[in-house]
Amino acid sequence: MTTQAPRRTPLYDLHIELGGKMVDFAGWDMPVQYPLGIMGEHKHCRAKAALFDVSHMGQVLLHGETAAAQMETLCPQAFTALPEGKARYALFTNEDGGILDDLIVSNAGDHLFVVVNAALRDQDIPLMQNALKDVTVTEVTDHALIALQGPAAESVLAPLCPAAADLTFMQTTTAEILDTRCRISRLGYTGEDGYEISIPEDKAIEIARALLAHEDCEAAGLGARDSLRMEAGLCLYGNDISQAVTPVEAGLTWAIQKRRRTEGGFPGADKIQDQLQNGAARKLVGIRPAGRAPARAGVEIQTADGTAIGEITSGGFGPTVNGPIAMGYVASDHAEPGTEITLIIRGKPQPATIHPLPFVQQNYKR
Repeated sequence: MTTQAPRRTPLYDLHIELGGKMVDFAGWDMPVQYPLGIMGEHKHCRAKAALFDVSHMGQVLLHGETAAAQMETLCPQAFTALPEGKARYALFTNEDGGILDDLIVSNAGDHLFVVVNAALRDQDIPLMQNALKDVTVTEVTDHALIALQGPAAESVLAPLCPAAADLTFMQTTTAEILDTRCRISRLGYTGEDGYEISIPEDKAIEIARALLAHEDCEAAGLGARDSLRMEAGLCLYGNDISQAVTPVEAGLTWAIQKRRRTEGGFPGADKIQDQLQNGAARKLVGIRPAGRAPARAGVEIQTADGTAIGEITSGGFGPTVNGPIAMGYVASDHAEPGTEITLIIRGKPQPATIHPLPFVQQNYKR
């Protein structure tokens, strides 16, 4: 039985040239880090700007007059009144209220532009193709996707694309970068200001090089992307959210607009509406382990007297906070920030404290 080789993004040759340490991630050859190292890349993103290759994500175009209305039958988000040029964080839900995937949906004028997680494109694209009637669902296979993140992101991009400076958080437009038409969205996955840019694949390396030529911009890999998103309290699909987790349990009620909370009409609406009204039995929380030992996914969470109340879903070292951080689910009556808990790390109890999310301030340009 032959194993399929990982796919390569349009930036693969640049990663090799820059000394990227490549790993198989969701079936793609992706850089986990560069010579600067995960810690250095993380800190550079928080202080200046970092460039990430996110071309493994699925880019999808939805053409059809009723695309927005029909997407509301798959997601608990409101799209019909989403203004042109605005993006929205969204969720596909199942009949039990669980999360099938999280995604970004943008009103691109005559179509919707959708970005889905790499590992779930083979689930999400057929889901839309089967559910959306008289809507053309087209996967974009000839564009790279990069994320430029950090407080200096605007000053790195604006000299090449003045229109980027006019965008605020969750706005999107098309504009020229080096005479190339790109879709530029002011959003990201680090808690910092920044952009995601969809670029024709034959121009991806040229534009990435131009951004990296700026003294404030460094290449960053999957390792820093993970530690940055954890500090920012952002969920990772497959860890913190899954088909077994509802948006209410995951603390994502802010992503369900008022009209949708009231009217329902999406998969799992009854359960989600009940939890919105009456609360959920468990909640996603931030956790600060005492000492220096990180608590990884799967670690059991107990009360001080040894009663099991939950499990870590993401954990590692937070370079900005200079210590271990984690996210996980606990019984709702133990979710109050400041609550003292016990983590069972390698069979040994370690003290920890429930901590508000995020661990660092989010610095979006509103």
